[in-house]
Amino acid sequence: MSCPVLQTADAPLNPVIKPLEWMLGTWECDEPGEGTFPTIQPFRYTETLHIFHVGQPMLNFMFNAFHSETKKPLHRECGFIRVEPGKDNVAFIIAQNTGLVEIEEGKLSGQELTLQSQSVSRISFAKEPHVQQISRTFRLKEDGRLEQTVCMATEGQPLSKHLHITYRKTAP
Repeated sequence: MSCPVLQTADAPLNPVIKPLEWMLGTWECDEPGEGTFPTIQPFRYTETLHIFHVGQPMLNFMFNAFHSETKKPLHRECGFIRVEPGKDNVAFIIAQNTGLVEIEEGKLSGQELTLQSQSVSRISFAKEPHVQQISRTFRLKEDGRLEQTVCMATEGQPLSKHLHITYRKTAP
């Protein structure tokens, strides 16, 4: 699946998002990621990330995941990544195809970004158990691969590791 609107070639990178420049590009997993949670069977998935800019003081993103064996579409996330000018505070504004909408905020430390949900909302008929909290970490590894770990809490389940995957950059 291609991204309909990628980086505008003639748009200069807004200086506010320069600290996140290492995240820009199309990233694909080399090997399937691992999904787990106390209430579901473990699964493996593939994922492509498109992180791009259009010259505004934010990044845009689309994350597309598929079951590694059946190739069935899984979660989709899209939204924006904002940086507080002159500080290391970062916010993700996310909409998911599952009916979940969230705001995650956190800190940037070099090439590692750690986020915690500040607001989680859902459509009235979202699948139960309802997500209550999410945390995620992005880290650029020394070998140039991008690693993402997502933890989740639902009604009746404490914050637990949910997803882990490593990507390689396939396009700038």
